Amino acid sequence: MPDSSLHPARKPVIGITLGDPAGIGPEVIVKALADPAIRALARFVIFGMNELLTYAADLAEIESYWWRLQHDSPRLDFELMQDVIVLDYDEFEIMGPAIHKPSRPGGQASLQFLDDAISAALTPPADPRHIDALVTAPICKESWKLAGCHFPGHTEFLQHRTRSKRVAMMFVAPRLNVVLATIHVPLLEIRNLLTIGCVYDPIDLGHQACLALGLKKPRIAVCGLNPHASENGQFGDEEARIIRPAIEMARQHGIDAQGPFPGDTIFNDAVKGRYDLVVAMYHDQGLIPVKLLAFDDAVNVTLGLPIIRTSPDHGTAFDIVGRNQANPGSLKAAIRLAARMVHP
Repeated sequence: MPDSSLHPARKPVIGITLGDPAGIGPEVIVKALADPAIRALARFVIFGMNELLTYAADLAEIESYWWRLQHDSPRLDFELMQDVIVLDYDEFEIMGPAIHKPSRPGGQASLQFLDDAISAALTPPADPRHIDALVTAPICKESWKLAGCHFPGHTEFLQHRTRSKRVAMMFVAPRLNVVLATIHVPLLEIRNLLTIGCVYDPIDLGHQACLALGLKKPRIAVCGLNPHASENGQFGDEEARIIRPAIEMARQHGIDAQGPFPGDTIFNDAVKGRYDLVVAMYHDQGLIPVKLLAFDDAVNVTLGLPIIRTSPDHGTAFDIVGRNQANPGSLKAAIRLAARMVHP
């Protein structure tokens, strides 16, 4: 039998998109990959703009550690590249700290980075331009709208491009894991969008994700929509009409799901270790506790895709661009989780 030690496991190739060029994406990418422990996890392909990365590195007094290649070079082979390469989209006008606000060019550029990275992730593993996982730096939804894009965020764009039937947004943090039933929708529309399937899918996808992360018997808590989980119908009927049937359906499929619980108390129980995952009904119900507890450590994972995609849990932070103040902690956590998902 061959000695496996002579053939170490292949390093995964992780693609990182720059996000909105006017945001903190260049800075957190440069800082995250400057850490030798992070670079040891994989080889990295950055879909972005070399000049902005160089500018961010100069501000942080970090020496350049990457190789630059034109993004449309016909001879790209990620298997043969150095540990970090930048696919440079120098046809886009430099914006960065000079703009630090939503813009049409920022939307166009970030959409192109993302679209090309998704294509690379969808190529067969034998393709020389294949990436094993995708990590996305923050985009600006207003910039996308200015660029003519009707998708409200990464999750919806990824679902469309990968033709995925159902997806869910999950946040993984050291003390709390949360998955959302609805994502980027106005509060007043949630009542009209919430269905049994809308609640069941994140329970099911979240259960599968927990198993993939090594939790053998995930315990899942499901939030109610209304105050006090409606307190037996006093403040609405969504709990009895929609949420409880979804939980029963999950339990019939062997999932340990409980609830619905009041949203103002259940996260405390989860943090204390009574549950492995909380299913929240809407964006801020789930994201407020996550960001309060782990703003620099939480990772956004898109469940239900045929590719691996993670992201930091923060936005573009236009207000601190060019000041060398951005914390790369959440991006580092996103990279670590992506590498772990490639080789669980």
